[in-house]
Amino acid sequence: MKKIIHTITFPVSCILGLLLTACQPGKSIEPPAPVLPVPSENQLAWHEMEMNAFIHFTTNTFTGKEWGYGDESPSIFNPTELDATQWISVLKETGFKGMILTCKHHDGFCLWPSEYTEHAVKNSPYKNGNGDIVKDVSDACKKHGLKFGVYLSPWDRNHKDYGNPEYITYYRNQLKELFTGYGPVFEMWFDGANGGDGYYGGKREIRRIDRKTYYDWPATLDLVRAIQPQVIFFSDAGPDIRWIGNESGYAGETNWNTITPDTLYAGKAGIQKLLNTGSIDGSHWIPGEVDVSIRPGWFYHAEEDSLVKSPEQLFDIYLTSVGRGSVLLLNVPPDRRGLIHENDIRSLQGFRELLNEAFSNNLAIVATANASSYRGKSSQFSPENLIDGDKETYWTTDDDVVTGSFELEFSEPQTVSYVLLQEYIPLGQRIKSFRVEIWNNDQWETVSEARTIGYKRILQINPVKTSKIKIEITDSKACPVISNVELY
Repeated sequence: MKKIIHTITFPVSCILGLLLTACQPGKSIEPPAPVLPVPSENQLAWHEMEMNAFIHFTTNTFTGKEWGYGDESPSIFNPTELDATQWISVLKETGFKGMILTCKHHDGFCLWPSEYTEHAVKNSPYKNGNGDIVKDVSDACKKHGLKFGVYLSPWDRNHKDYGNPEYITYYRNQLKELFTGYGPVFEMWFDGANGGDGYYGGKREIRRIDRKTYYDWPATLDLVRAIQPQVIFFSDAGPDIRWIGNESGYAGETNWNTITPDTLYAGKAGIQKLLNTGSIDGSHWIPGEVDVSIRPGWFYHAEEDSLVKSPEQLFDIYLTSVGRGSVLLLNVPPDRRGLIHENDIRSLQGFRELLNEAFSNNLAIVATANASSYRGKSSQFSPENLIDGDKETYWTTDDDVVTGSFELEFSEPQTVSYVLLQEYIPLGQRIKSFRVEIWNNDQWETVSEARTIGYKRILQINPVKTSKIKIEITDSKACPVISNVELY
């Protein structure tokens, strides 16, 4: 019997289609593995806030002091026109996403009617002792869509038990009051000012504590987390956010979000430089927060009305805080009326105008993006993701490629003054060094060099008219992962 052989033929177009499918740029490629440590969801949300406000307001506002001794009478606390809605409205209109209220400073005076002390607003003339400023501010935040945070000083120069174990119970009881009675709190702030001279219930003396162990912070913070699990904690060493090491308004030009906290604690001396830059090999994601006051002092003093930072100074602080991957915490202290002063408002409004003027017209959205390479030649990692406005998409390279470049090209030359870059930090902070180049006289010219990027990096360059800009990644801990580029 004759063997019959069936031959199946495909059109050439089909064969080409199969081959193209096999190397289709849109095929699914595994994303890069994270470079640990990485931020938590709450830390990511904090990064995206970018600008928050601090409100310092207590008996110091009426005594002219910065640090009250603890012997101030509640009778001096009497704001005549206090309006928490005015505070929050001003902050909202000028671009702040949250605020932190000094519910109790080192003097021990409480802005809410705490049942655990008489040194509180309940014994002041304000509203005949019926006032609750913490509630008023919390309610105003809810109304205007700002997140609410609290600062409860661990040091208390008024309390008779400070330095003894009984004070820790007192401090924790007050935390319970704040975290059960005043709605969601996004951040709890405490600093390294702990121990020293004070009134201490009439015993004028110096009391020292072991800052490393006295507060038993792990147990104290666990208590708060049990009430509000979403809260993040700020102190010199975290555990969620670290101090940036100064109160002048700048993060380090090199600013790693990672640090190893096992040898750090609130108030430890000699760690400012480390806090300012972080550690490239840090074991924990603990980003830096830049706290600075709009005035020379943290509390309102009439003699400083002419010394409010100008809009231009605030803009420079923005570039050295938010522009270096940190969150700006700007202190805006109410005056003795209980209002944000007119000079401060004018400065904040001018600052907002400068931000709008500088960052309202993103030139990158009309550019074409190209890269030296991209991961698996897959569209899910292509350079187009750099300018698509989607924070969840990104450009990245193959695992063995830790350097590389991408270019943004305009159809017509554009004048550029600012370059904004963002890493996709859910996969960790990676970039160790990079430079910005512009196309000038038919060749590439370096106009800026830097090390870290992190959540956001804004580089100010001398205004230049160019048809192309290139970002050259010169070193990275692993394959670079960039989610966003903007040009202004």
